[in-house]
Amino acid sequence: MRRSTEVQDSPVLSSERVSSAAATRSEPLLVANDLRVDVAGLPACDGITLRTTGEHVLVLGAPRALFDAVTGLAAVVRGSLDVRGVAAGEAAARGVVAGAPMDPPVPPRWTVTEYVQWSARLAGVPASEARASAQAAIAKLHLDAMARTELARLVPHARRATVVASALATGAEVIALEDPLGGLPDELAMAYAKVLAEALGGDHAWIVFAPRMPLTSPLAQSADEAIVASALRVEGQGPPAELAAAGRRFVARMIGPVDALAPALASRGARMELDAGSHILLDLGSEMTTGELIALCDGANVSVVELVPAFRALT
Repeated sequence: MRRSTEVQDSPVLSSERVSSAAATRSEPLLVANDLRVDVAGLPACDGITLRTTGEHVLVLGAPRALFDAVTGLAAVVRGSLDVRGVAAGEAAARGVVAGAPMDPPVPPRWTVTEYVQWSARLAGVPASEARASAQAAIAKLHLDAMARTELARLVPHARRATVVASALATGAEVIALEDPLGGLPDELAMAYAKVLAEALGGDHAWIVFAPRMPLTSPLAQSADEAIVASALRVEGQGPPAELAAAGRRFVARMIGPVDALAPALASRGARMELDAGSHILLDLGSEMTTGELIALCDGANVSVVELVPAFRALT
């Protein structure tokens, strides 16, 4: 028996799609305040506070739970999380944001067209518009030649592109992607990132969540903002090129008379600042090496317990 991908038209869904279009670009793309998201009953994000300023944003290093919360797949346990001024769970339900998870389960015997069109219908796109919406999304991802191919027969990056096309076909204003280049060979990742950057351009705002991203990637080149985050806090925020240039910034844990280091660091063009926790932010400037820093600390009876690059996620 032929499977059915039909979805009945829903006046409620259709009205929500109209109301979601009212989400204004004057609202920040993403705002989190003291956000906690749990996985299996334990906190995966705990205390993150952020506010984006760009329309094309990389979120690097954050746990997967943040993507899940943004796209309505995980609940906010504490604090708040808004997409375009709408609470994240509601934003997903209203079609303000659509997510493209990394390698989700898909019906293996469905074709690319069937899957993308079904996603559009599920989001409330009327039957009279769903096929055209699906075809346009498929074309943007360069999947035309594979439109009738079963999903099980696609190579991994083409299957990922199909999931992105299904998000585009919903008509959502904001598209969120989870680690779209993860695990792909470098050359293929570069080519696929170019396709994504072109497909997501234009009217769409987008957020790409990934552990890390080369600055040379077309996605990094297209982003107007990058946020480097951990499960607890934002480590850095700004244009991708500026964050990458801050590669001489380090996060350190030290024991001893740390305050005494400040004048010596300043004389070498470096500086330090204490954050709200137990860490120290060090900017070594253009002259000082990490070896010279360690020697300086030894001379001041300061032990360096930990020293890691602040922005490893953007290389």
